[in-house]
Amino acid sequence: MRITESKKITDFFGCNVFNDGVMQKYMPRETYNELKEVTDLGKPLNKELANKVAKAMKEWAGDMGATHYTHWFQPLTGTTAEKHDSFISIDKSGNTVLEFTGSNLRKGEADASSFPSGGIRATFEARGYTVWDCSSPAFIKKSRNGAGILCIPTAFCSYTGEALDKKTPLLRSMEAINREGVRLLKILGVDAERVTANVGGEQEYFLIDKSVYEKRKDLMYTGRTLFGAKPPKGQELEDHYFGTIKPRVSAFMKELNEELWKLGIMAKTEHNEVAPAQHELAPFFTTTNISADHNQLTMELMQKIAKKYDMVCLLHEKPFAGVNGSGKHNNWSLVTNTGVNLLEPGETPYENAQFLLFLCAVIQAVDDYQDMLRISVTSAANDHRLGANEAPPAIVSMFVGTELEDILTAIEHDIPYGSKEKELIKVGVHVLPKFPKDTTDRNRTSPFAFTGNKFEFRMLGSSASISGANVVINTAVAESLRQYADILEKSTDFEADLHDLIKSVIAKHKRIIFNGNGYDESWIHEAESRGLLNLRSTPDCVPYYLADKNVELFTRHRVYSPTELHARYEIKLDGYCKVLHIEAQTMLDMVWKDILPAVSAYSKELTDTALAKKALSADIDCSFETDLAARISALTATAVKKTRELEYAVMGVKDVEGTLEQAKYYKDVVFSAMNELRIVVDELETHTSAEYWPYPSYGDILFSVK
Repeated sequence: MRITESKKITDFFGCNVFNDGVMQKYMPRETYNELKEVTDLGKPLNKELANKVAKAMKEWAGDMGATHYTHWFQPLTGTTAEKHDSFISIDKSGNTVLEFTGSNLRKGEADASSFPSGGIRATFEARGYTVWDCSSPAFIKKSRNGAGILCIPTAFCSYTGEALDKKTPLLRSMEAINREGVRLLKILGVDAERVTANVGGEQEYFLIDKSVYEKRKDLMYTGRTLFGAKPPKGQELEDHYFGTIKPRVSAFMKELNEELWKLGIMAKTEHNEVAPAQHELAPFFTTTNISADHNQLTMELMQKIAKKYDMVCLLHEKPFAGVNGSGKHNNWSLVTNTGVNLLEPGETPYENAQFLLFLCAVIQAVDDYQDMLRISVTSAANDHRLGANEAPPAIVSMFVGTELEDILTAIEHDIPYGSKEKELIKVGVHVLPKFPKDTTDRNRTSPFAFTGNKFEFRMLGSSASISGANVVINTAVAESLRQYADILEKSTDFEADLHDLIKSVIAKHKRIIFNGNGYDESWIHEAESRGLLNLRSTPDCVPYYLADKNVELFTRHRVYSPTELHARYEIKLDGYCKVLHIEAQTMLDMVWKDILPAVSAYSKELTDTALAKKALSADIDCSFETDLAARISALTATAVKKTRELEYAVMGVKDVEGTLEQAKYYKDVVFSAMNELRIVVDELETHTSAEYWPYPSYGDILFSVK
């Protein structure tokens, strides 16, 4: 049912979620309290409690009009998956009943061999299991006819126990940072029962008219334009950013917000982004696994609702050359169960010592595992985006602002900080100078920026799950915290040892801090001199998955096993190869079947016109037709040559053995051939009459929504 104008948001927010209020209504108080201990304190879920929860969930789902339930999971495709089962069953007397048991709730079965597994599951080894994530609330998906599906967020693993999804490692990483965070806080004398990583994931996207989308094979098959000459106007005037939102887009945003709010998703900010037809949505913070679930639902709803308004939502990282790509800013913070933000500067010397220690943990984590952070955001799509048009460069670095960097430098070198007092800063003794959230300018070129009480990881691509990046952040920071706890547990002079620890971390890892312009060519050379990695493409960075230090990190914290890491290594490379193969085949299809025939027809018209003019009179000037026909003829010959070269390049992959070598071949040979073909075809477009060109132009697409 559509929300009416008069109905307040608070009246329907979370109405499709099995949330706290619903649970208290449908469960006895004792059952509710038991479940809260499971979800909040990590206590085990027994069979009896599962049956009670399932009974309440079934009653609520029935009242909401749901006829089916599904274990909703996130396989390594990066999207979501679901298999629907109805509540209908037969009792012992042969009567039709509605049934949903604790067993149905806790565990399901899926065909594991039909999802990416990186070799963990062979075709004949099909069994996989979905397991309820009781920390993420169940919800109802409504179809257009009003029927509902009860969706139960789950993890997905193989018969032999390996994680085959995005959620399982994320939950493991959350437990790792909780374990090590609580341990360190106990040493600091802080009474905390739990440390939680919270995330707010901003989502960028494009909206284009459905009619132009359906005329572009490249958009339909690959999600991005493989050809397209630059339009007369792009984003040069910077008039789209925060501009007035067009009526059709505004209507889309209104319905999107309503559907998100019904699912308990705190959609907060919406606006036009920099590129024509580009927009952004930002939610509030919530726990990482719920934020990951919410972001998947957000992307799904964006694409579904756009169709209702005869638009298509593009989530590709770089759908159009020469204009902004789309990213997903991952705002990450650490909070205790008592509500303390561990990345918030404090009011007392001890609070600031705590802040500096956790700040250093993140600095060390980003420096030590810059390779894994780069891997966590890599894909064939995101490779187009990193380093261009407001996307951060492929080099991982951190922005902390000049004032905080000056404080860290003063601590490192035992020199007076440039304040009025000009005194040495001793950790645990002095209150740090005040530096509110807006004390420094924002740095949009920084991949990993401190923004006052959180970090913003800006390298994620718009179509990606946020789980992979947060697995790395959580686990890497957990490792820093583990090392600090090991040191401080043995301390005999706590304040001195704490000061020396922070000082040594700053000295060792300050190379990762860079407050300058990440787009400047000089930064590439400076980063190299600092020993930072510049991993430009997926084949360049994925081998670091198997580096000894990374295998040791994830196995120590029980986030990935060596088998699971190797599987993800294979899946990343295999996916890269498949994407480029599809793109190359699509280019060939477009050129042979549509572009060359269209150009040939236009050439014929030009030559026919020139001949007709000459036949009419030798004095009639036909230089326009003859010059243009000659230019197009030359470009056509080059296009044919480049198309054949791309064909040969694609055929050549069969002679390359090994997934990594194939990925390198696609990058160095196939992708290069694609770029060379695109250059000549885009030039052909600029010389061919729009009446003959077979596809909508960039101008048609980017300015299609009125």
